[in-house]
Amino acid sequence: MHRVTKNLPLDPELAALLPALEGRVPVGMTADRLDHFRALPFPTIEEQSGGRPVTWTDHTIPGYRGAEITVSVIAREDHRERGPGIFHIHGGGVVMGDRFASVHPLIDWAMKYDAVSVTVEYRRAPEHPHPVPVEDCYAALRWMAGHADELGFDPARLVVFGGSGGGGLAAGTTLLARDRRGPALSGQLLQCPMIDDRGETVSAREYDGVGVWDRTSNLTAWTMVLGERRGTADVSPYAAPARAADLSGLPPTFVDAGAVEVFRDEAVAFASAIWAAGGEAELHVWGGAFHGFYDIAPGSAVAKACVAARESWLERLLSR
Repeated sequence: MHRVTKNLPLDPELAALLPALEGRVPVGMTADRLDHFRALPFPTIEEQSGGRPVTWTDHTIPGYRGAEITVSVIAREDHRERGPGIFHIHGGGVVMGDRFASVHPLIDWAMKYDAVSVTVEYRRAPEHPHPVPVEDCYAALRWMAGHADELGFDPARLVVFGGSGGGGLAAGTTLLARDRRGPALSGQLLQCPMIDDRGETVSAREYDGVGVWDRTSNLTAWTMVLGERRGTADVSPYAAPARAADLSGLPPTFVDAGAVEVFRDEAVAFASAIWAAGGEAELHVWGGAFHGFYDIAPGSAVAKACVAARESWLERLLSR
């Protein structure tokens, strides 16, 4: 039996924002509410670029089983050097969002490191359940790595990056790359990743009806991804990377989560399993923080600390 504890207190800066977010964040999301949350507007890439000199170019490539999917390449207008490559997978519980959701870090990294990023429009559940989303992501990663010279980045510095549902897909894509001897990765950056369909941890049970993404929304999304297999023994680690029995041979990994969110305990367990397998992981759990706080409340003190830790890890990784 799993003990359910009293909800931890929210950071005061973050708690003050929740009333205004009601109806705009997926708390208590059931299948009939998916269209509502899909229709909510998010900042465009033009808004996220803020007039900085970056370009984004669309390419149609073959995804899973040859179906056409779209990727966008983001780079500085004056890109010349073979800097790092960032492969980005957007969040949204694998059921919402698009390839331009929360790409502002990619723009920052283009300006700071002259990085070239590829962000993928993977096909979402429930219209396209597992394995389509993660296989689309893996196909796009292979496309990116295979076009390193053309895109102008150093394939020895290729990092996978995703948050929330995109963090889970990033972890699954990294496992596929390891197991299929696919593109070599220098790191994986997983923010508040969605990696466990079972919903059995303390934090997965505790946070229901509160925060930004809760137990009900999480189980709804996982059911859309996996159908009747959710929570059973018949779930692939590429769908739910917390299921992986072997986390050896992974690239250096950054994992974080809020202390006041569903994904807290699975993030901690994933980092611990990497260490147990002899791998390298950096873990941060941000006290008082709800899911996705770094994007929702970027001006808060805890979000600034989170982004600083993420940027420090990436800079150290890329300087190797």
